[in-house]
Amino acid sequence: MEYILANVRYWLIEHPLISQFEWKENQTFGASTQFLLTTFLTYLSLTFILYITLIPTKSTAKTPSTSSTLRFISTIHNLILVILSFIMAVGCTISTISQMPNYRWIFCFPPNQTPPRGPVFFWAYVFYLSKLLEFVDTLLIILSKDTRRLSFLHVYHHAVVVVMCYLWLHTSQSLIPVALVTNASVHTLMYAYYMMCTLGKRPPWKRVVTDCQIVQFMFSFGVSVVMLWFHFTGNGCSGILGWVFNAVFNASLLVLFTSFHTKNYAGRNKDKKKM
Repeated sequence: MEYILANVRYWLIEHPLISQFEWKENQTFGASTQFLLTTFLTYLSLTFILYITLIPTKSTAKTPSTSSTLRFISTIHNLILVILSFIMAVGCTISTISQMPNYRWIFCFPPNQTPPRGPVFFWAYVFYLSKLLEFVDTLLIILSKDTRRLSFLHVYHHAVVVVMCYLWLHTSQSLIPVALVTNASVHTLMYAYYMMCTLGKRPPWKRVVTDCQIVQFMFSFGVSVVMLWFHFTGNGCSGILGWVFNAVFNASLLVLFTSFHTKNYAGRNKDKKKM
């Protein structure tokens, strides 16, 4: 058991690539506003072009069908994200325990004293890059011609979350450990659901995934209250401007996910009561 724990610790914290990681502006891959802007605009442009090119018009639309090859690719893609999300959640949790000088650090990084380096920021960087991999979600939806899934919420979330993750690293934003672990944990559940669907086994817990996403955003506001208390009663917290963007983004997602939840589940509950 000790051997296993030692190996886990080495590969998730102590490996030189992780322990010596440092986010350097205009040097680390993806660490520039030019890269961020190019990625953001490319995603939106390609999504629009592929949508108008590949998605049939309403007059010619048919029931979405997925080939065995596309289902296989989707399954592998979702499996990779299940494993990656789980590893990021575990890696960041262990790294936080190892790196934090005190419990306050989980909520509030000391300003001007928390450069973006070390294990926690390594996992924040992996999380940032994973959002680029998640762009494949949109491509797979378009190829399957399933217009129901290609919603404003989907495209908006995938595009703006990359900006949010960039700001985490760019500003050494406080609350990274909490935000990353909760988000990666929810994504582990979400991509496991999608993977099961591509295998033809639709789990009965789709609503649970949406509920967890909503709870995640509400939880983020709860821990933000703690961070703000530390910020205004002490010497401040690192990355407060990044947090403002994060808070506005999360508020918009909470509204959109709540609306999605109401449209998809409130009606069903009424129908069940009538029966």
